This record gives sequence, C-alpha cells and structure tokens, in this order.
Amino acid sequence: MSVVLQQSRAPAMAGDPVLVVRDLAKSFGGVRAVDGVSFSVEAGTMLALIGPNGAGKTTCFNMLNGQLRPDKGEVLLGGRPITGMKPRAVWRMGVGRTFQITATFTSMTVRENVQMALISHAGEIWSPFGRARDRHKAAADALLAQVGMVEQAERACGVLAYGDLKRVELAVALANQPKLLLMDEPTAGMAPRERIELMALTAEIAAAKGIAVLFTEHDMDVVFTHSDSVIVLDRGLLIAHGTAEEVRRDPNVRAVYLGSGATSGGH
Repeated sequence: MSVVLQQSRAPAMAGDPVLVVRDLAKSFGGVRAVDGVSFSVEAGTMLALIGPNGAGKTTCFNMLNGQLRPDKGEVLLGGRPITGMKPRAVWRMGVGRTFQITATFTSMTVRENVQMALISHAGEIWSPFGRARDRHKAAADALLAQVGMVEQAERACGVLAYGDLKRVELAVALANQPKLLLMDEPTAGMAPRERIELMALTAEIAAAKGIAVLFTEHDMDVVFTHSDSVIVLDRGLLIAHGTAEEVRRDPNVRAVYLGSGATSGGH
C-alpha cells in the first residue's frame, strides 16, 4: 500500500466552516439560475439543499464541483478559494461527490471500483495491462468495511442490488479523503428502509471524520430526519436557512414548496 494512503487529512473540528459560499450567481441567457446565494457547511454536519423544480440546486452543485464557472461569487474550501477550478482540481482539493444515478464500472468488482479511485487519489499511473487489483487492497477493504460492503468485495458491481451500489459509490467518494462530500439526491430509487440506512451511515461517517456534507434530496422525510440544517432555493434565490423544524414551519417555504403538495425537489 502506498505511503500517501497511510496519511489521512486531519479531520476538521466540529463548528469549523469547511465550505463557504458567498454571493454565488449563474445565469443562462436571461434566466438567473442561481442569484446571489450565500451559505456555509461546518465540519461533521449535514446540510440539505431543497427547493421546487427549477430552483437552481443542480446549477449550484455544479458550480461548487467545478463543472460550471460562476458569473460572480466566491467558493472557499477550508478557507482556500476553489472558485472556477476544474472538477479534477476540485476533487484533488478534497471534494467528493455522489450522483443521482450511480456511476460504477459494472464489469469490475466492488473492491476494484474502490481501488481505481484510490489509484487516482495517489496520482499513480495505471494501464489496463497492469495489475490494478493488487494495489491498495487493504485501503479499499477498509473503505468497504466503513460502508458495510466488504463481504461483497469480490462481487461484480453489475449484479448488485441498487441500494448496495449506492454504498459502493459512497466508498468511492470517500477514497480521496474528502473534506466536503456533495451528494446529489443520494437516496433516489432506493426503498424506504435503504434510504434511512444510507443517510444514517453517511451522518455517522461525516461526524466521525469531520466531513461536511451538502446534499439535495426529494424525500422530505430524509431531509427532516438526517439534516442538521436546511437551505431552500426558489428560482435561484435562497429563501430560507435554518434547522429542519424552522424550515418546515417557515410560511414562505410552505407557500412555494412544502405546502404546494410537491414531493420532488427537481433541479
């Protein structure tokens, strides 16, 4: 196992802002998808980003991840600016991401998927003719143990149940020892019990490792059960920020989202 993988980033202390977003904005033509949004996420906490269809959630995520360059505003990770960096550079700075639709190599085993992420994190050169399966095996198994998948390490991802694939994706996202984890609708397509288990596991890992988690989610039961705080977007504007209970009771939020009968967050 590579020495670099033996060294983990010192976890941020609870209460420290890992992610700071200031006055972030992005327009497409005449449409302001994100309009002057500011918020922060502290180490070891879970912040939910919700809102109706067209609220700007995915646009906001893509600016944080480097897939979109903001028109204005600033993004700080651990006090260092990452605004406008490419996704690869943002990842190397310590930002992990999971997606609404899982993205694993279906023909490879569970362990090999995590090993590929570890190889990338270590900056190693890999070719399809090399023996990637021999690299970072112990580190991969340690990550799989964290998400409850080590017993399925030898199985191909293509035969896994969807809930198990979500756990593998979480292990892959943890391979770069992230300070910040971005999760785009992490429980989409999962059964109710699997949703509860995945988010409880994520919260446990985040608290133990001092990882800040920002997630979008359409299931309000998941949001109000597993978030430490919630921010609400509507037409690109941040209209509410507070605890789950404060947001649930906010008359403006009920008017534009919760009280409208909407059950899906959209993008």
